[in-house]
Amino acid sequence: MSYFASYCTRAAEQLKNNPRHKSYLEQVSLRQLEKLFSFLRGYLSGQSLAETMEQIRRETTIDPEEDLNKLDDKELAKRKSIMDELFEKNQKKKDDPNFVYDIEVEFPQDDQLQSCGWDTESADEF
Repeated sequence: MSYFASYCTRAAEQLKNNPRHKSYLEQVSLRQLEKLFSFLRGYLSGQSLAETMEQIRRETTIDPEEDLNKLDDKELAKRKSIMDELFEKNQKKKDDPNFVYDIEVEFPQDDQLQSCGWDTESADEF
């Protein structure tokens, strides 16, 4: 995490936890405040809006190939927070208009499926 990213995180936490602003920012996620501070940081450092948006996208996107076991606790917590936010955003809730209870999906059973080596042995071998 860069110095500026950690500064934005710290500033967002201080703003959100400030008793004077707490009631106004209750419904605003910490991630939104961090993004706001990142936009301000980019503007004040002379970056264009496109550059700032690209930098924020890089900082808030999870790379599926990244080995999360190699991250320190703070970076891991940040990645988990991003994943939690994405999960909440995509989650279907009972009140959503497209919510369907107990969806059943049929998966194709053709020859295109690849088998794994561990499931090819017979049960007699155990």
